[in-house]
Amino acid sequence: MADAGDLAGSSHLVLLPGVTHLDPASAVFEAMLAGWALQQRTRFLKAETISSRLRLARRVAEFVNEYPWQWQSADVEAFIDSCRNRREPIAVSTARLYETTLRMFLQYVSDPRYGWTVECLARFGVAPAQLLHEWNTIVHVTDYEGDPRRRPLTYGEVQALFDAADGHVEDIRARGCKGGLAAMRDAALLKTIYAFGLRRREACGLDLADLRHNPKVSAFGRYGGVFVRWGKSSRGSPPKRRTVLTVPEMDWIVAVLEQWLDDIRPAFGVGAHPALWVTERASRISMRRIDEAFTTARDAAGLEPTLSLHCLRHSYVTHLVEFDYPEKFVSTQVGHTYAATTAIYTGVSDEYRNRLLRRALSRHPELSESQ
Repeated sequence: MADAGDLAGSSHLVLLPGVTHLDPASAVFEAMLAGWALQQRTRFLKAETISSRLRLARRVAEFVNEYPWQWQSADVEAFIDSCRNRREPIAVSTARLYETTLRMFLQYVSDPRYGWTVECLARFGVAPAQLLHEWNTIVHVTDYEGDPRRRPLTYGEVQALFDAADGHVEDIRARGCKGGLAAMRDAALLKTIYAFGLRRREACGLDLADLRHNPKVSAFGRYGGVFVRWGKSSRGSPPKRRTVLTVPEMDWIVAVLEQWLDDIRPAFGVGAHPALWVTERASRISMRRIDEAFTTARDAAGLEPTLSLHCLRHSYVTHLVEFDYPEKFVSTQVGHTYAATTAIYTGVSDEYRNRLLRRALSRHPELSESQ
C-alpha cells in the first residue's frame, strides 16, 4: 500500500520544500489548486471540468479576499448569497453545483493525507476545514431543479419546428441565396436528433459507420438504428456507448436519412470524410452550429424562446412513453442508467393520461357514467 504522502495532489509534490517565496500565502494557494488539479487528473476527469472547478475556487478566494485556510462558513454562504442577488441570479441547480464543488475542494485541502493541514499550520498557524455541511447547503427535495419552462414539445410543436426548418430551405431557394444545402442538412439533422433522442454531442459525433442494420426490421435497411459512441460520460469514465433502435413510430426518419446520404451530403464534396453530418468546409458539424439550427427553426416556428435543443430529447422520451414502450426500453434507448432519470425527462400529455384512465375505467364499468 502506498504511503499517504505519495497520494497524487499531496502538498510535498507541488510545493517544494526549502524554497523561500516572496508571497508565501499566494504560493501555497496556487500549489493547492495545482495539487487539486493533479488529484482530479489521476481520476481521469475532463479538463474542462477541472478548469471550471479551479475557477470557482479562485472566485470565492477573490470574493472573500482571504485564502482557503482563512475561510469561515459565513464567507462561503455569503458568496452563494451574492450569486443569488445579482441581476441574473443563479438557478438552484447551479447553486448546488457550486456548493458541491466547494465541498470537494475543502474536503481535499482538509484531508490530512494530502498534507495541507500540516503545511498551513506550520506556515500560518491555521488549517483549512470543511465548511459546507447538511445544515448550510441546499436541501435536495425534488428530482428536477432546472428551469420549469423547459419541457417536452407537443406533437404539434415538433411538426411546426420541422415545417419551419423545411420552410427555411424553400425561402432560401426562392430568394436565390446561398445556404440551401446547409438548410437541408439542418432540417434532416433536427429530425434525426428527435427520432433517436440524441444529445447534441452524440449527434455531431455520429459517423457513417454508426448507421446500423436491424435484422428484426429489414424494411429499415441500413437505418435500423444508430450506434452512439459519444454518450455522456460520468466520474472520469470514457464516453458511454449504446445502440438506439429505430422505432416504427419514427419510421419516417428512414426516408429523411436516405435523402441526406444519397442526394444532399454528396453535394458538400466531403469525399471520404467519416462524419455523418458535415459542413460546407468539408468538416464535421460543430455543436454550436447544431444549436443555431434549432434556434433558427424554433424562432421561425414561433415557439417559446426558452425551449432548447435538449427539449427534443425530452420530447422523444415523452413520446416513447406515450407510445406505450416499457420503461426499461426507453431508458436503454436514451442511455439512462436509472429509470428515475428517465422519469425526470417525461412529461406525458393530458390526452395520454386520459387514454390510460379510459383503459382503466373499461376494467371497472361500475365506475363509468351510466347516463
